[in-house]
Amino acid sequence: MDTRETGQGVAAVAALLADPTRAVFCLALLDGRAWTAGELARHAGVAASTATGHLNLLVTAGLLAEHRQGRHRYVGLAGPKAAELVESLAALAPGDREPHRSLNAARRSRTLARGRTCYDHLAGMLGVAVTDALTERGFLDDRHGLALTSRGRDWLTGLGITLAPTRRPAVRTCLDFTERRPHLAGAVGAALCRHAFDTGWITRVGTTRAVALTEQGHDELRRHLGLDLTAA
Repeated sequence: MDTRETGQGVAAVAALLADPTRAVFCLALLDGRAWTAGELARHAGVAASTATGHLNLLVTAGLLAEHRQGRHRYVGLAGPKAAELVESLAALAPGDREPHRSLNAARRSRTLARGRTCYDHLAGMLGVAVTDALTERGFLDDRHGLALTSRGRDWLTGLGITLAPTRRPAVRTCLDFTERRPHLAGAVGAALCRHAFDTGWITRVGTTRAVALTEQGHDELRRHLGLDLTAA
């Protein structure tokens, strides 16, 4: 590996995300959905033309992928690796140094911290708690890097989750930016998150990437993983 050439590539990616507007775009896209340039512009509080310029740079660099539907242009994170990069950088960012300016802002922050999606898997306190419970029950083995055990595969099968063949790692960790601890990513993390939505264990909070456990979700996590998050 040519470290000089690799270093230049790392610096180029870092420079892209060093811009606050581009960073805000990437953080918003962690909800796993495709956004229009106009939606991202309003979210970041910038002009549409400014948003388009930033998005073109991110698409060209391969951090975002572009999807066109008729006259509409949508963008999303290019894939799990891009999402994990953004989440990991957010976890390394300094914590809030100033109090929230409004009760609504404080409430939104707490809601995101309790549970959210990180691209296509669960994050926040919920995601970390599920990861810990899976490890404690022997469904994941973290002795030599996170791995799915045979008991874990049987457990997934019991839930009705079938892992489709993919080049994506079955399991990997992603550093959670609010908990500052790892949560489960990879194909298993994505499958669990999809199952939680499909079965009604979790529901989205408004149009954000925050998620909330339903009453059924509380019951199922208690039954399957021994988790009691009712007081969280």
